[in-house]
Amino acid sequence: MRKTISVLVENHFGVLTHVAGLFSARGFNIDSLAVGETEDPTISRMTIVAEGDEKTLEQVKKQLNRLIDIIKVIDLTGEDFVDRELVLVKVKIGNKNRSEILQISDTFQAKIDDVKKEMVVIEVTGDQNKIKSFIEIMKPFGITEIVRTGRIAMGRK
Repeated sequence: MRKTISVLVENHFGVLTHVAGLFSARGFNIDSLAVGETEDPTISRMTIVAEGDEKTLEQVKKQLNRLIDIIKVIDLTGEDFVDRELVLVKVKIGNKNRSEILQISDTFQAKIDDVKKEMVVIEVTGDQNKIKSFIEIMKPFGITEIVRTGRIAMGRK
């Protein structure tokens, strides 16, 4: 089971290490982790995506709640929420495929961040399905590098 967990934490040195350590101590790989300040600079929000069995992930959530620097743990799995990810994709480009790559990028509402004679850097923002689809469509052109932010999520309630 894949879970998306939003964690409000005190914005202190070492909090990220404690949270990541909790997952690694249980043998969980964090699929995605994004951290940033909230509207209050003393509080940060972590969005964690991890996969594991229900029982163990419930135990991780309980132990997260026990950490001193944790303010609130919100399990967004199964809830109504908005999620986004940003990806930069560097693609080989030439005279033959330039217009096709630009047209596909436009279809995905992507932004061209850098263009050189032999490559283009494309910025795409969206949910995981959009990002995955864009990457799959770009593969035949020759992706040379991908950089992803990780998922951020916010409940609609």
